[in-house]
Amino acid sequence: MATTFDPFRDLDRVLSGSLRTPASAAMPMDLYRSGDHFVAHIDLPGVDPSTIDVDVEERTLTIRAERRDTTDEDVQWLSHERPTGTFARQLTLGYGVAPDRIEADYSDGVLTLTIPVADEAKPRKISVSHKGSRQVIEGEASAAQPVGV
Repeated sequence: MATTFDPFRDLDRVLSGSLRTPASAAMPMDLYRSGDHFVAHIDLPGVDPSTIDVDVEERTLTIRAERRDTTDEDVQWLSHERPTGTFARQLTLGYGVAPDRIEADYSDGVLTLTIPVADEAKPRKISVSHKGSRQVIEGEASAAQPVGV
């Protein structure tokens, strides 16, 4: 039997092993800012919602979830690519967010976290007042004489 050489398969295998962490492989995430909040979409297909745990301690946001193996013990695997077990992922929150107002929603296998920007970190307009001396001159002005001279 001849073996074929596929450089892209080998390259993919090498890059997958070195660039992806177990957490990112099991819990891929998209994170973006929209207006005055950050949004994280974390893929958790096949996870029982009761096993999802999201907590904040200090400035660390931790997401835990469990995907249970539902197959029989007596099987012969031909391909087993979907990870099972308990997974965790941590994000370090900056001081510009409000961790006490984070909201979480799990729908269609995607956990969505909405992380509001802290009020003190929002840009705001500061009005500038001018407290100069004002002098009121009373009298009549003529065309030949400038006012205030």
